[in-house]
Amino acid sequence: MTRRLVLVVAAALYNDKGEILLAQRPEGKQLAGLWEFPGGKVEPGETPEAALVRELHEELSITVNESELEPITFASHTYAEFHLLMPLYRCQAWSGEVCPREGQSIAWVSPGDLFDYPAPPADLPLFGVLSGKRATEGS
Repeated sequence: MTRRLVLVVAAALYNDKGEILLAQRPEGKQLAGLWEFPGGKVEPGETPEAALVRELHEELSITVNESELEPITFASHTYAEFHLLMPLYRCQAWSGEVCPREGQSIAWVSPGDLFDYPAPPADLPLFGVLSGKRATEGS
């Protein structure tokens, strides 16, 4: 069975304490209540970096320069209706205060505590890369 490919991009935003920002999917959205990295779909004609800059501004009111985005890993996960491909970038510098704009809750989380937050299946391997644990160890 062939599934459509969905390209989304995500950011591991690090604060000065080395904590990573997670956002909780709001009620009414697919996978509501689960925690994920901020980001979103890459639009036609956009690079992943440009999409991430746009999404971070739309979701969190921050301005990120593409040069501050460092690719670290990616997730490739098959859901029932589509296959998700998600590059993850590290970002440690931005301008503006992080302020959620889409009704989502946010949390600054120590890398070792990422698995304490229920997350979509595609995000779990990314939690493993950032925490140094495997998804099966942390859950």
